[in-house]
Amino acid sequence: MSNPPAEATGEHFRNEDWYAAELTGARFVDCVFSDVDLTEATTSAATFEGCTFHGGRLNASTHHGTAFIGCDFRRTNFFDATFEGCKLSGTEFSGCTLRPMKVSGGVWRGVSLRGAKLTRLDLSGLDLRDADLSLADLTDTVLRDARLEGATLQETILRDADLRGAGLDRVDLSAASLRGTKLDLAGAVMLAELHGAEVDAG
Repeated sequence: MSNPPAEATGEHFRNEDWYAAELTGARFVDCVFSDVDLTEATTSAATFEGCTFHGGRLNASTHHGTAFIGCDFRRTNFFDATFEGCKLSGTEFSGCTLRPMKVSGGVWRGVSLRGAKLTRLDLSGLDLRDADLSLADLTDTVLRDARLEGATLQETILRDADLRGAGLDRVDLSAASLRGTKLDLAGAVMLAELHGAEVDAG
């Protein structure tokens, strides 16, 4: 087991054992993490910018106010991870295990979760503007008051999902699977209009 550095730029970390590491205020720029074990690690006000994670484990890790900006997670395990008030703008997830996971607030603007399995997660109030959720499975997912403006929902499964209060401007709900989806009045009107209905609010 080794200790992670407090700051690094352009480095490649391979097969490191950073189990339960505490990364407070750490800063990593353009680094590659290959099969790094960050199980039960804690980050607080840390920054990962332009970093790539190949494999690796962040199981049961906890992140407070940490920024993952423009990062690329590939086949990374986030089982039971917690994100509180984190910024993940422009980050891409591919082939990752993302459930169960706890998310409390934060900005995930422009993230790519294409094809991700996000069933039964509580993403209430999360900023997902301009996110790519194409082909993702959001069955039974709670998205109450989430910001989804400009998000791509092409063939996204939203069965029994809760979209009440969510911001849906510039969202094509007709491209998603909506069986049992919970919508508030504004969302229902938008969906009806997308299908050609003329809604008389009077």
